[in-house]
Formats: sequence, C-alpha cells, structure tokens
Amino acid sequence: MISVNSNNIMSCYNASQIRSKACSTDKNIYSNSTNHSSVNFTSTQINTNIRTNLTTKEEKEKYKTLSQMLDKVDRKNLDYTLKSGILLNNDSNDKSSVLDNLYKIATTKRADELDNKKLLKDTLTSIANPYTITQKFGDIPDEYKTEVIDKLTNNSNNLITRKNTEIELRDLFSGCCVAASEQFNLAKKQPAEYARFAEGLTSPEKSVSKNIKLDSLSENTLDAIWLLNSFEIPYEAKDFKNAKIKLAPDDNAYLRAKIQQNFRDDTERSSIDVLMQSTFMNVASQQSYNSLNDKRGGKFSNEDSGLIDYEKTFLESVVEDKNTMSVTYQNVDDNQTLIGYTTDYDTVKSQLLETLDKGNNIIIGYTLTDENKKIIGAHEITITDYKKDNNGELYFVCNDTDDDVSEPIEYPATYLIPKIHHAGLPEDIAMKTMEQTDTWRYNIREFNKNRTAA
Repeated sequence: MISVNSNNIMSCYNASQIRSKACSTDKNIYSNSTNHSSVNFTSTQINTNIRTNLTTKEEKEKYKTLSQMLDKVDRKNLDYTLKSGILLNNDSNDKSSVLDNLYKIATTKRADELDNKKLLKDTLTSIANPYTITQKFGDIPDEYKTEVIDKLTNNSNNLITRKNTEIELRDLFSGCCVAASEQFNLAKKQPAEYARFAEGLTSPEKSVSKNIKLDSLSENTLDAIWLLNSFEIPYEAKDFKNAKIKLAPDDNAYLRAKIQQNFRDDTERSSIDVLMQSTFMNVASQQSYNSLNDKRGGKFSNEDSGLIDYEKTFLESVVEDKNTMSVTYQNVDDNQTLIGYTTDYDTVKSQLLETLDKGNNIIIGYTLTDENKKIIGAHEITITDYKKDNNGELYFVCNDTDDDVSEPIEYPATYLIPKIHHAGLPEDIAMKTMEQTDTWRYNIREFNKNRTAA
C-alpha cells in the first residue's frame, strides 16, 4: 500500500493545485453536489446536557456587555448561541465557556492593533455558523505591499526579486484546506475550545496552551514525546501520560490578520480564520509556515505548500486531543496514478457511517484524476452527516471551506467514496474491518527508523 507520506509525496491536499491545474475536474465534483439551507440530519447525537439560560449575575453582565458591542445582526447570532446551548458550553481544555472567551476577546487587550469588536464579531459568526469559515486569501492592498515584500525578500533591494515576489502574491491560492477543515471541525464540535483558541491567539501572548493526553498521539509514551519533538512543539511533560503544549501561528500571521481586518472582501477569510489556519499550518509543518506567501518547509514533505496526511493526523490528534487514525483507501503509485483501492466500497461506507453515528465529523482527502487515472489535484473537506433521499440513495452532508458556500453541501455516496484517498477515523473503527490501516503508527516506526537522517 502506497500512502501519501514523506517518501511518496502527492502533496496536493491544498486548493492551489485544484484551482490552477484542474479547474475543469474541480467543477465536475461540484456539479455532483447540491446546496441546502436546511438539512435533514439523521445521525448526529443530541446533547441534552445543555444550558440555555443565564443564571448568575456574572453571566448576565457579560452577556449585556457583549450585546452592547454588537449590531443587530450579531445580536441575533448571540441570542441564537444562547438559545441553542452554545454560548454557555464549557467543553474546553480549561472549562471556560464560549461566553467567558467572547467576553475576554471583547474587553481585554488584543495583539498587534487587532480590533476587539471585529474579532468578537468574527468569532461569534464562525461559532454560530461554522460553514462561514473559509480558506480564501485576500489580496495585498497597496498600503501594505512594501512591508509584505520587504518581509518576504529580507529587505532585498534587487528589483527583479521584488518584482517576482509581487507577481507571486497576485496569483496566490490557499493551500490551507486541511487547516480550515480542522478549524471548522473545532468550531462545530467544540465551540468553547474554539473560542478559547480565538481568545488566546488574538491576545498579547499570541498563542494558546493546551493539556493533552500523550496516548492521543501514540500508545507508546516515547513515540509521543518523539512526535512532539519532531514537530517542534513547545511542551512540558507533566508525567508519562500528560503534557502541556503551546500552539502558535507564525509571526507573519498577524500582518495577514491585520490586512484582513482592514481590507476584507466578501468570501475572504476573517482575521480569526487567518490566525487559526496559520496556527494549524504552523503546527503541522514543524513550525515552518509563512502566512504571507502560504509556503511551508519542514522535514516531512518535499513540497512547499499544503500538508500531507501524516501531518494532518498529527494536527487532528493534538488539537482535538483524541487518537485519530489516518486510513488510506486509495493505492497510488510513484507516478501519482491511482492504481486501485485498499478495501471495498461497502467497508468504506460502513466505516464512515459508524463514525458519523458516534457523533464525529470526518475530515477526508479526495483526489481528482484525468482519464488515465493520473492524479491532477486533491482537496480536503469534512463529512458532517448523512441522509437518504426518497429512493433510499445515500448522500453525505459535507463542508468545503473553498466553495464560497456558507452552508452544507451534499454528495451521493456512490460519487464521493471512490474519490476518497484518506479519512481520519477513530482507532477502534479503523482497526475493526481492515487489516492494514494503521498508517499513523506505521509512519511513526518509519520516521523513528530514519529520524537521525531527518
């Protein structure tokens, strides 16, 4: 089985290759989807342990303060989050609630001239409707061009170098689909943790700390520690089971965020999107990401854009603090040609449905091929649910952070499943029906074997 790893890079789990090299194929996949403003969800478990009323004086005062800072539309979002149980949700790493973190964003100092009210609005919007999260970059306005080019060229005075950099910035497509999918997943499944991330990343500390279980990375403690070191994550091991890690974006992310704050157009990223996605790209690419040109370095990929599935799995595991396994369904040869599948259609369908029935979203990587099965592009999206039509045909409800649609889309299972290259599944489901799915631990062993060379 050939998977997407550092030795056999498909490295197209970013939107740039789809947009620049496979536009006609990309349109084809969208022609098989439908948009829905309301979806008949069938599988998501309902959480009955929610609070929808402000009960303490402190909660009421915080709510009042937020209301006074918001316009009419955003007050409706605030009211919706209260009535739906989102606002008082405290399923965060430090048990702070969505309300607690929104209040901090609104009333305490923010980093690098970021505006409290705009950050509040952007965070609230993405929590109220995670489908508004997008990976689309904005252009660099004239006011910031010199500063951005100076940073990217190390203040070079070479006119050709500067001109080439300016041209590169004009044609920039986002390779942040994995990061944006993880951002969506966090906002939808753990809104309090999402708000805590938003607060920490926009604070003067420019980072967020998180306590994680080491077995979320590997059942072997030494492997887990090696992973943290390999991905260059600042951490403090509390004991053999737990560690405190620090997650942060690259320094240039704050210039990007400020540009989006002041010059954001419709369908472009918000400042929160910038900082969240930059953090996730930086974490997964071994602290090598540059938000200004969407380039990454790092030891696990030979390409300078996007993330490979190994890095995606690490990202999911640390952000969500759960053991996610990357299951590879497609066999891809060294020429990046799809030559077969690792299992049958019904097994894939069963694994996806079982995962959704447990209340989990599934971040998948799908491939686009030409008539000769040559892979010409790929993308990451999130499966959030499933439904059946009147004829019993199965559809997967999905979110795509690069489709300009702020609502769910649906794909027929018969269309989507053959395109899935990999999926992030719970370990127990992944190991139940497939003999060789453990690419996560396989890669740990391979990288451990070669880590001296790396």
